[in-house]
Amino acid sequence: MPSPSTATPPAALPVLIRIGVALLAVAAFALSYDTLRQMAAASHIHTALTYAFPLVIDGFIAIGIGALLVLRTAPLRPRLYVSALVGIATATSIWANVLHAVRLNQQTHRGGLALDDLTVGAISAIAPLALAGAVHLYLLVQRRPTHTALWEDTRHITAATPPERGAATATSEPPSDEDAAEEDEETAEQVAQPEKPSAERGDQPPMATWEQVIEIGRTAPVGRDGRVSRRHMETAIRDKGLRPGGRARLERAKDLLQAELDRNHADATAA
Repeated sequence: MPSPSTATPPAALPVLIRIGVALLAVAAFALSYDTLRQMAAASHIHTALTYAFPLVIDGFIAIGIGALLVLRTAPLRPRLYVSALVGIATATSIWANVLHAVRLNQQTHRGGLALDDLTVGAISAIAPLALAGAVHLYLLVQRRPTHTALWEDTRHITAATPPERGAATATSEPPSDEDAAEEDEETAEQVAQPEKPSAERGDQPPMATWEQVIEIGRTAPVGRDGRVSRRHMETAIRDKGLRPGGRARLERAKDLLQAELDRNHADATAA
């Protein structure tokens, strides 16, 4: 039986959370929208444009919170700038909602349940705060991967991991006798002469250029069966006081020199 810490939540739970948060944001926006539109009308904004005033304020809050999440790894100054804009927009929406509720409360005849201005203002501030919080919560849930997605990513990464060096695969070509012999000799040299720590080596010699690798490789002795030997090339380059570079680099130079040697041998035979 899995422990509570490792139990996988239902796959539909994140979707239900996003739907619930989205409905909460829509409801909070509708409440704040009605108040801000009345405030726009009271501010003598044209009747046909009063609908845009709530969109400017509450819409900016939603966009600003999303921008903060996008810029969470940005330098401090742009994050402070966006935070200040979001704070101003949120404070404006809260102030407008509170002022609207207090003014209406002062003009209402006391016939039923009567609330003081402080209580009415606090209640009216819930809508813009809920809108900002719902947008932030929705974006956080939307950006966070689910347990199933993490498991799938881990499985794909594990499947795509290349096999370890020396591991046999179905499509790998078996090494030739020459390569096996070179590997054995190289391993023996490394065991007999272990590499010294970097602190004892001092400054490393300069890296040989590609032209130097080819030129020195032509002068290096050949290996078994008259074929170019990567190990002999590496030794000759080191004898010149240079670093040969990586193994892949020497393998490319070896293949190039071997092709050149085969062409010269073919030309000599034809002559």
